[in-house]
Amino acid sequence: MTGPVDYADLDHIEMTVRELLTEMKDTSEVIVDLAYASLLYNSEDMAEKVNELEEEMHNLKYAIRFKVLMSSRTKQDAKQLSGLLQVASAADVISDAAAEIVSLLNLPLERRPFVSAMLYESGEKIRATRIRPESSMVGYTIGKLGIEACTGCRIIALKNRQGWIYDPEDDVKIRAGDDIIVRGTEDGYKQLVEYAAGSKPWEFPEAAEEDDEETPQEEAAYISDEEEEGDK
Repeated sequence: MTGPVDYADLDHIEMTVRELLTEMKDTSEVIVDLAYASLLYNSEDMAEKVNELEEEMHNLKYAIRFKVLMSSRTKQDAKQLSGLLQVASAADVISDAAAEIVSLLNLPLERRPFVSAMLYESGEKIRATRIRPESSMVGYTIGKLGIEACTGCRIIALKNRQGWIYDPEDDVKIRAGDDIIVRGTEDGYKQLVEYAAGSKPWEFPEAAEEDDEETPQEEAAYISDEEEEGDK
């Protein structure tokens, strides 16, 4: 249960209902993926992020309630707007379920063998891979690569030199050594692994390259310089 919400402190109040619902939809997708990934990789860090997103979802739900109550002036208004509250409540239920999923981390590994079997039966699986220095993905942003469009795999988390990034934006740049956790089909994942390993060149959705993006050679040189500085 969450405590009372001070609407004056909610940043979401300034958002429109459409923006709030979109945010809830996106968050509900990410939170479920992270919940399963936290179990698959036994990650307390991911579980903590799930709990943060659950609290965020509660705030979004309250913001929508506030907007609806302020907008409803007649019985007809209330009838039309009640559907929005149902959608918001459904998304909130999903976030609560995700929080219950990560609570399974409190169980010893031997008491949750069903997790791997459950994820194995899923049509879209959650897996991880590492970006190798020789990969043609290195130095380009997620948006430029169009990873989800090209492979059908969505990056739900990325670990780079600074730490974890959850639900990374399109402007996040792929670096050599990055670990990415994705959700997608078996075929799409196999294709992505080939790209990440450098055994297959990336097929860009657009031919033009952005001037501010590094080439794989520049990225490799950057990593080499960092390693030399570290040795000193």
